[in-house]
Amino acid sequence: MRKSNWKSKRLSKSQTQSKINPGTPRTGSGVTKHARVLSLLRSKNGTTIATISKATSWQPHSVRGFLAGVVKKKLGLALTSEKTKSGRSYRINVAKPSAPARSATVVQEQRGDA
Repeated sequence: MRKSNWKSKRLSKSQTQSKINPGTPRTGSGVTKHARVLSLLRSKNGTTIATISKATSWQPHSVRGFLAGVVKKKLGLALTSEKTKSGRSYRINVAKPSAPARSATVVQEQRGDA
């Protein structure tokens, strides 16, 4: 019975490149799809799902999933949509700074603890 020598198997070009330089990206472009979508959403008039689909080559249901899962839930950005003549337009609202939190001493004084 003969054991196969797993070390002698050839690695593909991408596998060897990632082993040589593990921190370098494999693609030539520096702009990710994630960044492209966020820049489209930050534009003054916003963008449509069709425009995002064209820019990223994603299906429309994938774009909607990205908007709900990444933009709203993971990044916590305020995403608004409005119906326009050209269809539904989505954009990221600039968040207004929230009021400063009340300190613990103020809360204790109100309860009568201090």
